[in-house]
Amino acid sequence: MSRFLALGECMVELSDAGGGLYRRGFAGDTFNAAWYARRLLPASWQVAYGSVIGEDAASDEMASLMAAEGIDTTALRRHPSRTVGLYMISLQNGERSFSYWRSQSAAKTLADDPAWLEATLANRHTIHFSAITLAILPPEGREALCAALTRARSAGATVAFDTNLRPRLWEGPEAMRQGLTMGAKAASIVLPSFDEDGPLFGDATPADTLARYQSLGAAMVAVKQGARELLLWDRYSTELLTPPHVAAPVDTTAAGDSFAGGFLAGLATGQSPRDAATAAIRLASNVIQHRGALVPAALSGASA
Repeated sequence: MSRFLALGECMVELSDAGGGLYRRGFAGDTFNAAWYARRLLPASWQVAYGSVIGEDAASDEMASLMAAEGIDTTALRRHPSRTVGLYMISLQNGERSFSYWRSQSAAKTLADDPAWLEATLANRHTIHFSAITLAILPPEGREALCAALTRARSAGATVAFDTNLRPRLWEGPEAMRQGLTMGAKAASIVLPSFDEDGPLFGDATPADTLARYQSLGAAMVAVKQGARELLLWDRYSTELLTPPHVAAPVDTTAAGDSFAGGFLAGLATGQSPRDAATAAIRLASNVIQHRGALVPAALSGASA
């Protein structure tokens, strides 16, 4: 069985349902990517989510939701005194902002058990993590996780890193730069966003962002620019791919997450980087025309 693992934090999500009411769900950047990958990968693939959750009702419901969505939960570790985090989405003109309640999040202990972490990463075809996965950890946890991911990559896993930035989770700009650099060094595929990475690192162009991640050892880089061209590089070619035009995005919540899930699913099943990226761009363009992070309707016509 081929095995895909996403690693990070899934949270209780409150999204605007209108009329002052909110809809509860479960989401998080790497979980969202796993959800899309599960729908695009063949049934013969195992798609798992690796995280730490509590022993309370909210944690039980989260694990049940994952299982119901076809995501393997054996990589979830339970924490006896913590719970899962919560966030609320606010939307204005299709752009999202977040309010968080995560001080007791069990996922902050993701790297605290080295034996569990090594076992969780072992024998995976693809491992996906993000800058949020790193940001919620203490500095020593970030180092431990990246060291374990480096070992998994050396053992043959494809390790993908989305440089998804949430500045409020970090100690400051220098910690963000160090964290993204550390994560990228552990990864074979890096998925940066020029709108975030450019200002943080002083990159003048997407080509500068690409060159920086090339220098850190990536074998493939896809520099996202929102509605603008995607800069895709591997060791054989460099291409610019233009996303479909979306006149009025409804909700951009999971644009990058769905791209990551679709892109990695395509690569895992043998598509060329160009074909995988083209399909993933199309998926993300569909996702932002709907409310919410997990959009079954956006998958119509998408396959890995």
